Amino acid sequence: MKFILLLALLTTAVVLAETPKKPAKRERKPNPSLVKVEDVAGLPRVLLIGDSISMGYTLDVRELLKGKANVHRIPTNGGPTTNGLKNIQAWLGESKWDVIHFNWGLHDLKYIAEDPSKRADPKAPGSHLQVPLADYEKNLSELVKIMQATGAKLIWCNTTHVPAGSDGRIEGDEVKYNEAAARVMKAAGIPTDDLRAHALAKPEAQLPANVHYSPEGSRYLAEKVSAVITEHLPKK
Repeated sequence: MKFILLLALLTTAVVLAETPKKPAKRERKPNPSLVKVEDVAGLPRVLLIGDSISMGYTLDVRELLKGKANVHRIPTNGGPTTNGLKNIQAWLGESKWDVIHFNWGLHDLKYIAEDPSKRADPKAPGSHLQVPLADYEKNLSELVKIMQATGAKLIWCNTTHVPAGSDGRIEGDEVKYNEAAARVMKAAGIPTDDLRAHALAKPEAQLPANVHYSPEGSRYLAEKVSAVITEHLPKK
């Protein structure tokens, strides 16, 4: 009996020794664009609101406006307008903002199915727009009212190009969404940063069959964003 028990213990030890250990899960470092920044006293405060496209140009905008403005951004990917409505008050906080440069669109016009966190083939059964056009316009109008209450200068940044082959999106759908946004901005008297036209002027800046941009492309977008923000900074 003792021999059998000893044999079982030895066998278990061998199996445990030979079982490959799972590699330790690496802790993901926060995206550098989401790291909180400290203000330089005396400079105007700018808030960037947007999705991963804006995350791509945040650091470059911050660099280009160094010494001119304190450039902050929301601490996450802004997602669709529905996400904006849930979080806008927390993003604005109690701080005073001089300029708010904002965009929603690429997440609103993407197709989803049962799991809203995943993109779906627009042609697949059951797939649908995350935020239909009419709801997008209504949501955007509400977001504008909330941001206007801060007293900040608002700048709408229109949605960049959706090229052919983009996963979960239909080429050119941003045109309809930008038209809806233009109606909202016209009614509210808000200027537009035409980032879409700027990006289309340099098609190589955008990744193939993808809504995102190369690092050099993001820098190119940042040049336009920072120039427009500079125009609307408070005059000394």
